[in-house]
Amino acid sequence: MPRGALLSHDGTLLHSTTGAARGNGYVAEASTDELTRADEAFSGNRLLSTFSLQERSLLEPFGELLDLETGDLVLRRGEHVEASLFPVGPTMISMIVELSGGRSAEVASIGREGAVGGIVSCGHVPAYSRAEVLVPGPAFRVPMEALETAKNQSGFIENLFCRFSDYLLAQVMQSVVCNAYHSIAERASRWLLHAQDRAGDRIQLTQEAFAGLLGVQRTTINAVIGELSSEGLIAIGRGRIQVTDRAGLKRRSCECYQRLQDHFDAVIGTTGGGAGG
Repeated sequence: MPRGALLSHDGTLLHSTTGAARGNGYVAEASTDELTRADEAFSGNRLLSTFSLQERSLLEPFGELLDLETGDLVLRRGEHVEASLFPVGPTMISMIVELSGGRSAEVASIGREGAVGGIVSCGHVPAYSRAEVLVPGPAFRVPMEALETAKNQSGFIENLFCRFSDYLLAQVMQSVVCNAYHSIAERASRWLLHAQDRAGDRIQLTQEAFAGLLGVQRTTINAVIGELSSEGLIAIGRGRIQVTDRAGLKRRSCECYQRLQDHFDAVIGTTGGGAGG
């Protein structure tokens, strides 16, 4: 299998980085459909939406918008990172650390507020965690070579990606504290709020998958889901969870949700420069 290949959940090859890169004339020669797809990427991802036309021109010729499905593997532990993926719209990708005995847990989730892959590294470094698509949708893929060139040519892009690395580290640190001190119901409420921000009110997620993400038994998450449902905060269906009372869910959540929201606004916000940008 080629290095840098993306696999769907059924093993189908989605993309391989061994193909020829696009030239700098791509934007001028692009069809209307291609330009529309590029516009979707740069408006549907909160990092890319901060780019000026000049910064956009550094990445757009080399990127492509992929359609990801639930279960697609974006990264595998130990493999070299060949590209970064910027989730667009409702797409959510889960960063999962695996342990012996088949055990695993989510350490971070990334949606349209960020990117997955080598965005904060310098070069082709090995991935530490598995990255799996949780909620399907589009993602803008940019090869590492183009990303590193853009960072070298634009102080704004370099600074933005450093700021996102700060936010991602904050998410991981907050999750450690959250898992240590907060109840499963609080953690579940917080997770659903983040998911709603990224994917909307209807979240495609089975209770079994939810239990795995939180690192708890299915019976435990079933009880929590039933509790939140009986309070009218969520509605459950086959393979989905719908948030019906966001304000109530925020009251049920721990403080971690708002802390991360505040930190994103402080370091990135709508301009890429955070509260002081």
